[in-house]
Amino acid sequence: MAKTSVNEFVRQVQAETKKVAWPTARETWMTALMVVIMATVLSLFFFGIDRVFQAILTALLKLIG
Repeated sequence: MAKTSVNEFVRQVQAETKKVAWPTARETWMTALMVVIMATVLSLFFFGIDRVFQAILTALLKLIG
């Protein structure tokens, strides 16, 4: 394995960083907004599923006890 000097490593990192397609501020905000919306929707969905299972379990426990 070839050894790379620190200076060469820094030059390679800078070269690779220039190739990155950085998102615009608007794209960043839109992505963040979509993450918040999806997290909210999923949390409400799983809350609803949890409540349904809780109701089923409560009904079954009432039948047993």
